[in-house]
Amino acid sequence: MGKPLNTAARTLAFAALTVSLAACGRDITSSPGEAPNLEEWVADVQARPAPPLDPLPVMQQFETFEYAAQGLRDPFSDAFTSDSGGSGPRPDSNRRKQPLEEFPLDSVDMVGTIGRGSGLVALLMAPDKVTHRIRAGDYVGQNDGRVTSVAEDRVELVELVPDGAGGWLERPASIALNDN
Repeated sequence: MGKPLNTAARTLAFAALTVSLAACGRDITSSPGEAPNLEEWVADVQARPAPPLDPLPVMQQFETFEYAAQGLRDPFSDAFTSDSGGSGPRPDSNRRKQPLEEFPLDSVDMVGTIGRGSGLVALLMAPDKVTHRIRAGDYVGQNDGRVTSVAEDRVELVELVPDGAGGWLERPASIALNDN
């Protein structure tokens, strides 16, 4: 009983395939009584004259300019940052750098103090988790921060920052004891 049904399904599928292929084989260029065929339409479109082209734009003439600044100051020279002249604080380029000067000031934490009175020493922890002993006169931070005083709850220092005109400005800063 399964065999006749299988044969009937095959016959029906073959008939549907034949009908669909026959519909695809219809000649669309020669349908009588309907719209003009495709070949005639293409020939008609090709026979039409091309629309006229827009004229080319007129090129604008620019005035020539000769740059003659050989006698003027070079804007990229170190005229504003020379070390000659000008009074005020300056970083000591001959001073040996201390370990905490490689870290930004805001990344250094105060974790405690040792001693009393004028012998007070601050304990500062660097980002690499190494604790350093700091006294007045030591340097901390990347802006030549010189420690001016050590208290039980903070370290006071003065940084040297460029003023933008070749000089340096002193800027007070402090590191407070962490309550953590």
